[in-house]
Amino acid sequence: MGRRLATVTLAVALVQAAWTTALGAQESTQDRRPGVAVLRFDNGGSHGENAEEGDFAALEVGLQQMLLTELAQNSHLRIIERGRLNDLLAEQDLAAQGRADQAGAAQIGKLVGARYVVLGSFTDLFGQFRMDTRVVDVETGEILKTETVRDRREKIYDLLVDLAGQIVSDVDLPALPAQATESRKSKNIPPEAVTLFSRAQVFQDGGHTDRAIELYRRLTDEFPDMVQAKEALEQLTGTTGP
Repeated sequence: MGRRLATVTLAVALVQAAWTTALGAQESTQDRRPGVAVLRFDNGGSHGENAEEGDFAALEVGLQQMLLTELAQNSHLRIIERGRLNDLLAEQDLAAQGRADQAGAAQIGKLVGARYVVLGSFTDLFGQFRMDTRVVDVETGEILKTETVRDRREKIYDLLVDLAGQIVSDVDLPALPAQATESRKSKNIPPEAVTLFSRAQVFQDGGHTDRAIELYRRLTDEFPDMVQAKEALEQLTGTTGP
């Protein structure tokens, strides 16, 4: 009886040891970097002479994805993919709350495992483009910092690069090397490329994959330095460029 009890006790101990080892391995491989989610931008419209219409609305999605891509250049962050965020918003019926509401942003952040959520908006006034963001601390629900960048409409891409750097600074993380930032800004991506990319994102979200691929291919041909379009095309077609 005593020998059987000792055998059972040993078996239980071995199982517990194996379970502890498995848990330890899981914890060691878990990504502990702070997660960042970016919600869809609010559209403040285009006003004044030479106001942009039509494609301007697509920037709500395009700027969201492009900011995520810029933030992803920082290896100290874990980026919450936009597709995953969209699925959750649809599943939980949180789209209305998540657009601009601070409490809703914190709720969404908890559901996707983000540490920070970025709320953004944009406005074009007489060709001067402005973007505003608020960084929400998911744990406290408080706004850590607000940021504003503005420049000529032609500088939308550069503004996104600058905005990503400011957001990283707000959450007290190491910044990208200045050389890498300047390299991305030197690509001179024009505003028409940004709007085309935004339209492609809208088509992709709506399930119009063929039309999205068509625009991504056009972008990679006409603006080969636009890495966002190349990455999106590779994701949809399952191919890798040269």
